[in-house]
Amino acid sequence: MSHPPDSSHTDDGFPVIRTIGLVIVALVMIWLALTVRLPGTDALRDRIDDFGFWSWAVFILVYAGVALTPIPVTVMALAGGLLFGVTIGSVLSVIGAMLGSLAGYAIARGLGRETVLQLLGSRRKTLEERLEDAGFEAVFTLRVLPGMPYWPINYAAGALGVPFQVFAISSLVASIPGQVSLVAIGAFLGQPTVAMGVVVALAWVVVIVMTIWAWRAWKGIARFPLPGSADRD
Repeated sequence: MSHPPDSSHTDDGFPVIRTIGLVIVALVMIWLALTVRLPGTDALRDRIDDFGFWSWAVFILVYAGVALTPIPVTVMALAGGLLFGVTIGSVLSVIGAMLGSLAGYAIARGLGRETVLQLLGSRRKTLEERLEDAGFEAVFTLRVLPGMPYWPINYAAGALGVPFQVFAISSLVASIPGQVSLVAIGAFLGQPTVAMGVVVALAWVVVIVMTIWAWRAWKGIARFPLPGSADRD
């Protein structure tokens, strides 16, 4: 699909600055992906727990920082369950994931469309096709689709002009089941009771159902009347 030039999508005003920004962001993300490894779940839990009362704030900030990068956030969610239990751990994990997602969106808005699309590499075509003039359903589907990391969706949504409110709400709704399911596993590892096992099972049932729906929607087999999906065929 081709679109006429739009001033909100061009990088003509600051080509040098945005090129430099692309280089810096790309180098940082490559370095993080190749060299930085989060400590194991137990070690991470102990380090955050050392902050005492402020451990919840440290957890959120670390989670948000990790969510900005290609580093998988699974360990963070598991540590959240070990540290804070299912309820509080899920809330803190969702907040951390959302802060990272919104920060990535904001960074992409600043860098500009072409700059960010170059950063996405092989995922550029798929995300450009799915998120161009997209609404709630497109972002939601990408969020729960297996194998699609969070960070490229965040940056692509900002670069391609997905409305902030649509991006924020769809990301929040889509991320809750996945975060709860991972946090529940962490909590179960710390407290392996039958009740906790039931929570884990229920959370993963929801994740599996959402994953199946997302895959069918991706293939054009299923549609779901999500907000913002009306009038788009």
